Amino acid sequence: MILADKIINERKRCGWSQEELAEKLSVSRQSVSKWEGAQAIPDLQKILKMAELFNVTTDYLLKDEIEGSPVEGSGYSEDRDYNVRKVSIEEANDYLDTVRQNSPRVALGVMLCVLSPLFLIFLLGFAGAGFIGETASVTLGLAALFACIAAAVFMFIVYGGRIGKFDYLQKEEFETAYGVDGMVREKQSKTAEFYTKLIVAGVLLCILSPVPLVLCSVMAAPGFVILYMVCVLLAMIAFAVFLFVTAGSITDSYKILLKEKEFTKENKKADRIRGAVAGPYWLVTTAVFLYFGFVHDGWNRYWIIWPIAGVLFAAVMTVLQAFLNKEE
Repeated sequence: MILADKIINERKRCGWSQEELAEKLSVSRQSVSKWEGAQAIPDLQKILKMAELFNVTTDYLLKDEIEGSPVEGSGYSEDRDYNVRKVSIEEANDYLDTVRQNSPRVALGVMLCVLSPLFLIFLLGFAGAGFIGETASVTLGLAALFACIAAAVFMFIVYGGRIGKFDYLQKEEFETAYGVDGMVREKQSKTAEFYTKLIVAGVLLCILSPVPLVLCSVMAAPGFVILYMVCVLLAMIAFAVFLFVTAGSITDSYKILLKEKEFTKENKKADRIRGAVAGPYWLVTTAVFLYFGFVHDGWNRYWIIWPIAGVLFAAVMTVLQAFLNKEE
């Protein structure tokens, strides 16, 4: 079997089109077509790259006398699952760079969602102090709220468009080419300390966020001052969320490629279920907090909703994990 036939067979076994193989090799589709038609021969670097992509030896590709029988130690065998996508070093680097460049943007979108009611609360404090009319404060506050939500949605859509081509990493089974794991672990070790500090800073902000509100309540501060302290609480939590999402997105990208912890084959399904529960849970929590704040004028009392919600969330996740383990 000649090289041209082996390229055709291996490409089809991997489920790739000529365009897909060409993209992985950084050549044109016409080049792949010429190789498969025996009209041209790829250079040595391309042959080495194809051996890595196909998970076979260069001897198998170059020696006509070696047919389609398994080659010991090459990873080539008749019963290999060729439907499993193989992630090259180039693809892995592209994915990590995309996440690193765009995670601050999606984190900013989440931060804007948390901050969206802040302007309304702040303007109501202005109205309470007599600096602006209540109708004007509500109108401007709602406009700012919807503007924040719209900007956040735009950021999420842009992020989804840029990261969408890597959805298979979380939804499908895949294998990594030789050298990918080592490269990912090296980057992970270099950035681990920095992102751990970001998470610690976020935790401290969450812990300290209710302090100004509690102090003003104890000192019996005027109502408009209490509202300003609610704004401070939301701002601190929003910045903490920004840190969490930024650090979490990048550290998760390493774990996704390494298939570690929650991104193992067994845990991917469970993680999707946990995500489906967590989103509505925190939206409901925010809605409850805003309800008691606006309707019952309880900004100085109902901040306690947040730590209670955090404890309950941990309990809900523990019960859910126990249920998922039982199902498995």
